[in-house]
Amino acid sequence: MSSQTITMKTSLLKLNDPTLLHEASLLHGEWVQAGSGKTFDVEDPGSNQIFASCPTNEVTDVDQYIESSQTAFEGYRHVNPRVRAKILLKLHELITNSQEDIAQIMVYETGKPMTEALGEVNYALGFAWWFAGEAERIRGSVAQPSISERRTFVIKQPIGVSVALVPWNFPVAMIIRKVAAALAAGCTMVVKPSPETPLSVNALADLAIRAGLPVSVLNVLSTDNENTPAVSERLCKHPLVRKVTFTGSTRVGSIVARHCSEGLKKVTMELGGNCPFIVFDDGDLQQAVAALMILKWRTAGQACTHANRVYVQSGVYDNFARMIVEATTSTIHIGHGAEPSTTMGPLTTSRGIEKLERHVQDAVKRGGKILCGGKRPSNLNGYFYEPTIISNMTSEMLTTQEEIFGPLLGLYKFETEEEAVKLANDTSMGLASYFFTNDVNRTWRMLETLEAGMVGMNTGNSSCAESPFGGLKESGYGKEAGKDIAIEEYLISKTGTLTVGTAKR
Repeated sequence: MSSQTITMKTSLLKLNDPTLLHEASLLHGEWVQAGSGKTFDVEDPGSNQIFASCPTNEVTDVDQYIESSQTAFEGYRHVNPRVRAKILLKLHELITNSQEDIAQIMVYETGKPMTEALGEVNYALGFAWWFAGEAERIRGSVAQPSISERRTFVIKQPIGVSVALVPWNFPVAMIIRKVAAALAAGCTMVVKPSPETPLSVNALADLAIRAGLPVSVLNVLSTDNENTPAVSERLCKHPLVRKVTFTGSTRVGSIVARHCSEGLKKVTMELGGNCPFIVFDDGDLQQAVAALMILKWRTAGQACTHANRVYVQSGVYDNFARMIVEATTSTIHIGHGAEPSTTMGPLTTSRGIEKLERHVQDAVKRGGKILCGGKRPSNLNGYFYEPTIISNMTSEMLTTQEEIFGPLLGLYKFETEEEAVKLANDTSMGLASYFFTNDVNRTWRMLETLEAGMVGMNTGNSSCAESPFGGLKESGYGKEAGKDIAIEEYLISKTGTLTVGTAKR
């Protein structure tokens, strides 16, 4: 398919640069279709309208993408780090110039409001900028070991062909975070986007080509939900693949890890979260409410780092409940993401609605009290659900045990710090935790005792290009972003030993 050919099924999108929209996969620098010619539909979750289609690649299509990336790696691995940095800086410039178009594509793929989509693009740009700098910061070492005549050298080299398996909730941010790190390190990458969000990923790949990225250094392989398991398995097990980075559920992550055990691939896992949000009696309630409004309702609650369980100390429980309900009912306006007045869009999939309804029904059945929301709005098409707050939550409820991934906020009451820590850590997950207190001593205790890879202390924002992102326990392993640590995920260390000898007299 030519980059100029756009076969829109409706005229929903009004892009400033229509050539950024590709209903195709990217292979050898060309926009191509699946070998079978099959396609799958891309649906706008805010209207249930089909507005595009992309290739349904199958297992038989996979090998050519990996082989293409391997061929490109043989050359790209030797590209000077400054050249790689300049490509990433050019990509940063092009994304900045096209951010409205990229955001609009995201609105129709994910359902998120335009302001959120623009915010994601801006957040994602930080990773392109950061890893452009990291490309020239890769360092080895030289040391004198215990044997005086010897010297040991450690050099860092790109690991090889990498694969990125990504979900739909932050398609632009996650892609740039993964791709920028790989490109900075000197790796090539094959991206398999979520079936819900292939178009925004394609737009980024188009801009990478325009930025001067050599052919096949970045390939993009789309497929539908039915073929995703088999295609992903082949990507993970292909003998030329040396690194896999996966973001998604813990259940699927365990499967991916098993696949990657064949050939002992290096793996980064960013998995599910069951994140606690703790408010102490001495905390700033307004600050906590402001943080929770973003940490719960943004992306309609569909983020692994979102607050899943909100624990409030008994002395401020009623007051905090009143404040969060007032803030939610007065500021959250549900609607299509393209509408300027919308502050919360739909869920991205029908599966999300079904899970949310199951959680609400379970909470009410077990004694939970709905303070607001609790149903689908009757005046909207699409996968909409009202922002819902339920009090009197207990540890037996589904919401306590599972990641919600929707606009449901459950309030739990606790008495002591020890109880709060025990409740917060009582989960197999360990991605992020948040707490609000003005007690400095408690701040240090909480930081050390909460079992999470990221801890927000009087803040709900714990992610940026400069700090490592990743969890503990069943929330995964490996880090993305941050100094040194993230780019190391795409490098190998090679040790050399030299005998210096003695000078001849």
